[in-house]
Amino acid sequence: MDDFLTVFQGTHLFGVEQILCALLMSFVLCSVFATVYRWTFQGLSYSRAYLHTMILGGMIVATLIMAIGNNLARGLGILGTLAIIRFRTPIRDPRDMIFLFASLGVGIACGAATYDVAIIGTICICAAALALHWSPFASRREYEGLLRFMLPPSSDAEHRVRSVLQECCAAFYLIAMREAVQGDLVEYSYQVRLIDPSYQADIVEKLHAIEDVQDANLLMQRTTVEL
Repeated sequence: MDDFLTVFQGTHLFGVEQILCALLMSFVLCSVFATVYRWTFQGLSYSRAYLHTMILGGMIVATLIMAIGNNLARGLGILGTLAIIRFRTPIRDPRDMIFLFASLGVGIACGAATYDVAIIGTICICAAALALHWSPFASRREYEGLLRFMLPPSSDAEHRVRSVLQECCAAFYLIAMREAVQGDLVEYSYQVRLIDPSYQADIVEKLHAIEDVQDANLLMQRTTVEL
């Protein structure tokens, strides 16, 4: 029993060069995760604070691992300290959570001085994230946006509207028509898939250029954004 406690209460000392190397390695590798996350992000806007959290979180975990070493008392003390802190920031997207977890894992590997595991793990995880981002795997969404506009009931501009849709959309489908403005106008709702994402502004501008079209707007559908 005494031997067991001696092993787990020993002190694992790090030199200044080792500490700086671990923190620098954690910073670089977590920055790689943050860059890949930013490249593959699908929402409307990412949080700058979240990217900072990924990088700083990895460095903090590396510091904790080096501080604990193989000392059981230190580990229990830090565990108790962290239990006092309550993180109430919600992470709604599981993808955000897994990137943060990957950064913390790299921090642990750097703190434990297993740099080969940290580097190879970072390369493989980032390669997998990029491959999943560019591949159609698990993608079932046929239409990307909801296009709405209004026309007078007796307008002959429908063929011009259809020409604009054919020019800017790879596919479009009329899902609803309803009276608006007490019957003076008819509101059309289309599900559309744009040929290129850059056509978002073009399709609205071209519809507004048609004389009878009113209140044209395009709402892009994002599965990672909660309205």
